[in-house]
Amino acid sequence: MANLKEVRNRISSVGSTMQITSAMKMVSASKLRRAQNSVIALRPYSSLLSKVISNIMEDETELMESPYGRNKKTDKVLLLVLTSNKGLCGGFNANIIKETKKVFERISQEDKYIKVDIISCGKKSSEFFLKQKGIDVIKTYDSIWDDLTFEKVTLITEEIMKMFLNHQYDRVEVVYNKFKNASTQIISQETFLPLKSLNEDNEKQISKTYIFEPSREEIIYNIIPQALKIQLFRCFLDSFAAEHGARMTAMHKATDNAQNLLKELKLSYNKARQAAITNEIIEISSAAEALNG
Repeated sequence: MANLKEVRNRISSVGSTMQITSAMKMVSASKLRRAQNSVIALRPYSSLLSKVISNIMEDETELMESPYGRNKKTDKVLLLVLTSNKGLCGGFNANIIKETKKVFERISQEDKYIKVDIISCGKKSSEFFLKQKGIDVIKTYDSIWDDLTFEKVTLITEEIMKMFLNHQYDRVEVVYNKFKNASTQIISQETFLPLKSLNEDNEKQISKTYIFEPSREEIIYNIIPQALKIQLFRCFLDSFAAEHGARMTAMHKATDNAQNLLKELKLSYNKARQAAITNEIIEISSAAEALNG
């Protein structure tokens, strides 16, 4: 009977776990829907803004002469790493940490004298890299995921742009999960600064004549920082949606596994219970025969 009691306890435990994972799946599905809508709404605007800049800028040389597009020897690199504050989302965080380490190795192969620093957005990456020797985490913005807004991301963007303009860093890379769908996240590493050609198809643009008001230079001066803010905000939204997609998928699989385990445990419990009843009947029959004999 001790064995039966142990199986009953396991059935109760697995049932409770299944209820938790199912509830977490529903919560993540709700958050994913909102995050997915935000990403889908922003992508066309971000893409069109990049095309507008590409049309305004006359050529690649002019882009490189911009303070955000200087092209010089790289001595210091800043990595902006986006993970989540919570776990239970499959390989979402582990994959970004692995990719960040690969970026470190790649940069070291380029030049062993290049200094690499990290800005971490997410407790999982912050906790990991703060413990690593030889890696400097200059700042963490873990609380940004509690209430992700354009204004909060803008503050981070402006700080990174300021460090780039002050020559504290020569290159800024972003490592994050790009949202594709609920079950697929694409590990991405993008160069945030310096600016590269913003033409997605690298095809020569058809020459167009524009009338600028107030002036072409002033428009470029204002629109490039705005485009950078939109670009980074899109990365944050992608990562946010990808996190909930990964968690929803992980909780869905956990719920399915719990259901399968529950079926096996109930079958095992019924077999053990049947064996126990059979043994009791045999014992009673044997005792009755002994008394009659």
